[in-house]
Amino acid sequence: MSLPPALAEIVDDFGALGDSDKITLLLEFAGELPDLPAHLEQDAMEPVPECQSPVFLSVDATDRSSVRLYFSAPREAPTTRGFAAILHQGLDTASAQEILDVPSDFYYDLGLGSAVSPLRLRGMAGMLGRIKAQVRAQAPDTQASDTSGA
Repeated sequence: MSLPPALAEIVDDFGALGDSDKITLLLEFAGELPDLPAHLEQDAMEPVPECQSPVFLSVDATDRSSVRLYFSAPREAPTTRGFAAILHQGLDTASAQEILDVPSDFYYDLGLGSAVSPLRLRGMAGMLGRIKAQVRAQAPDTQASDTSGA
C-alpha cells in the first residue's frame, strides 16, 4: 500500500490499538481539525453528501508538490470530524501524485470497521474520492495508480 508518510503513521497508530482505544483516538483527531482560514468560506467548498453530517472540503492543488486541504465539519459530529482530521493530517501538503496513489479503501487499515458503522466508513471514502477528483481536475497530468476508480 502506498501512503504518504504522515498518513502511514496514522494508520500504524490506529493499528496498534484495540477498538475502544481506536474510538478514543478518532475523537482526539476530531478535536484537532483546524478551523478554516479567513479567505475560505464554507459556501465556496464542495459538499460531501456521502457523509451523514454536513461536511465540506476544498482542495488547492495549484502547487502539485504540496496540495492543501481544507475541511468544514460540525463539532456535533465527532466521528465525521475525526475522519476529516485524519485526512487533513495525513494528506495536507502531500504531493498530488501521493494523494492519487492512496488506495481508495485505505481506511480499512485503520481497523475501525468493527467500531463504527459502514455508513460512517463510506463517508470517509466519499471524502477521499472527492479529494482525488479535485486533485485530478487541478493537476490533470498526474496519473492515478489506484485502480479502484475513486
